[in-house]
Amino acid sequence: MRILSVIPARAGSKGIPNKNIRIIGDHPLIYYSISNALNSELITDIIVSTDSPEVRIIAQQMGVKVHWRDESLCGDAVTLDAVIADAVPKDQEWDYIVTMQPTSPTLRVATLDSAIKYAIDNDLDTVISAINAPHLSWGEKDGKKVPNYTERLNRQYLPPCYMETGAFVISKASVVTPSTRIGEKVDVYEVPSDESQDVDTFEDLLSVATSLNRQTVGIYVNGNNKRGTGHIYRALELADEFYVKPDIYYDINQTDPKVFGNTKHNLIPVNGIAELYQVCKEKQYSVFINDILTTSIDYMIGLKSVMPDAKIINFEDDGEGTIKADLVFNALFSEEGQPHIKAGEKYYICGKTFMFYEPIEIRESVKRVFISFGGADPQNYSDRLLKMICKDEYKDYQFVVVLGRAKNNVDALMEYNRYDNIEVLYDVANMPELMSSCDIGITSRGRTGYELAILGIPSMAMAQNKREEKHGFVCNENGFSYIGLNPEDEIIESNLRMYLKLSQESRKRFQSLLLSHDLRGGRKRVMSLINSL
Repeated sequence: MRILSVIPARAGSKGIPNKNIRIIGDHPLIYYSISNALNSELITDIIVSTDSPEVRIIAQQMGVKVHWRDESLCGDAVTLDAVIADAVPKDQEWDYIVTMQPTSPTLRVATLDSAIKYAIDNDLDTVISAINAPHLSWGEKDGKKVPNYTERLNRQYLPPCYMETGAFVISKASVVTPSTRIGEKVDVYEVPSDESQDVDTFEDLLSVATSLNRQTVGIYVNGNNKRGTGHIYRALELADEFYVKPDIYYDINQTDPKVFGNTKHNLIPVNGIAELYQVCKEKQYSVFINDILTTSIDYMIGLKSVMPDAKIINFEDDGEGTIKADLVFNALFSEEGQPHIKAGEKYYICGKTFMFYEPIEIRESVKRVFISFGGADPQNYSDRLLKMICKDEYKDYQFVVVLGRAKNNVDALMEYNRYDNIEVLYDVANMPELMSSCDIGITSRGRTGYELAILGIPSMAMAQNKREEKHGFVCNENGFSYIGLNPEDEIIESNLRMYLKLSQESRKRFQSLLLSHDLRGGRKRVMSLINSL
């Protein structure tokens, strides 16, 4: 079977000068249609119809034939039917003629071949590329605007509405004439939305350039009641920063998918590192993020070997594997050591909802206390504090205790809700609202400490483990009262009593220290560095 691709590419584009030869995504615009035709398993011959010397050079360098278009066929009023018919060699027999517009660079060769096969298998005269884009639309009848629908429905329930994309028209050779390429048996072939872009305006050009340069992003993250769940929250925040939908991997041996909460992101379980390597080798991400604490050099070498072109970014990593990463963010640590390691609170990624809350107003006296120790609380500080605050001496204070997704014995702790002045909550969605209602906080040295600082809430803090002892931001110099790793209950309670009685002036001084750090701009700084790789 002889199938000829004809690619029309004249020089005289007025809307976008030199449109067909503009460099988009490292190649001239016309490169993409020629490349698809060359890589097609069904197209046997290719001809580019042009009056542009530059297009001719590009086509010839790519190894395809050029038909020099007569000036009479280059005007704005000339139909494409005439151009295509003129380019088809008359000394050969053809089965199908495939018109391929150079203005559809996002089309994939697999889609093109599937459409050609569809035309052949169904003995169709013509198949036209289209996208199904149903919308509530209006037309005009008797001089009046009238709806093109009988019932207002959500878009997904509207009947199909196919719009041509211009990517291809597949025609039997017998129906191609100077006046038409459309036969009696006609159908459309639906192409994916990301392959439907047609370059007609500068806005289209910008959109296509963005699509062709689009990142592919993978994120590997784990969290549990020992490791904590701050990594999970950060991974989900990061995922929202890309203009694509990242694949988020987690190890089924380390992470319960419940810790991700109600998310619409792509969550993909893997059973160990070997399986992660295998899927990464298949996907070939352009950006890959590790949020798994300490990495080994062997792990990083393995990751680089299966994705040699990927930019690899690690978060909260103080392992030897950092030397193989392209970028490392350690917001919880203060020492950088190497140029590609960015440390300190200015790289903290604040939760989106916190950006809409102002620092609290320091009231004359303490009335409400916020207590939370992140997603896991392995030291069971929540349990210990609940045993303290249920005493009569604290009945005049209100306590809000928030338990995280990875906390054990939640049901037992929820029993403390029987006390009028204690509210125990689990996995809340309105954290900044709850925090902002309180006068002081009690927390550990992870993510929650940063959130309390953003809101200017004077807080005492404890470390959950040896690693948290190295977290530098939640410290006395920055406005917290840090009392160490696993302090005795009497130390915790004595500090609680002190905080409850702190004067307004003392709490204002603490707040001033807390607010002296720019914790809201970390997201922008992190993404700027990632996108600059």
